[in-house]
Amino acid sequence: MLPVQRQSRGRSRRRRSHDSITGVQSTICPLSGMPKRHHRVCEESGYVRPGLRIKVRKLKIGTND
Repeated sequence: MLPVQRQSRGRSRRRRSHDSITGVQSTICPLSGMPKRHHRVCEESGYVRPGLRIKVRKLKIGTND
């Protein structure tokens, strides 16, 4: 089924103006003080959220090596 009338370029562009990509959000890790992305593990300390720290020796995450 086709639309009754074609939508103008201006109307389409006004609608698409809110679809732009937002920048990457980052915060400071409370343990190491290094910047880290939201909901990601800090590579220095292994901190994710309060009560959760991850250690992966192979990737050198959360270790002091």
